[in-house]
Amino acid sequence: MKSMQTSINSPTKARGSRLEARISNEQKALFQQAAMLSTRTLSEFVVASAQEAAIRIIEAHETIRLEREDQIRFVQALLNPPEPNDRLHQAGMQYRTMTGTSGT
Repeated sequence: MKSMQTSINSPTKARGSRLEARISNEQKALFQQAAMLSTRTLSEFVVASAQEAAIRIIEAHETIRLEREDQIRFVQALLNPPEPNDRLHQAGMQYRTMTGTSGT
């Protein structure tokens, strides 16, 4: 995800899109204070904050988190897969018939 962040932050990117939002006076004052403290303009602060939140949310939804017991079970299934059952054999034969591929 770091490459996405780098390409989005690239200074050579044209900023042709516009985004507007209605906020309360209190929110604007809060954002302005935070922008000032971070030595950014209000627009820079809002865009950077929204971008950071978006990246964080996307990463959280794209990451699979497993408990330790589930991690062990997952790795064991990869290292020692169970024998294919009849239904899986049948699905394989149907696939090979449909695609015209051999079973090797």
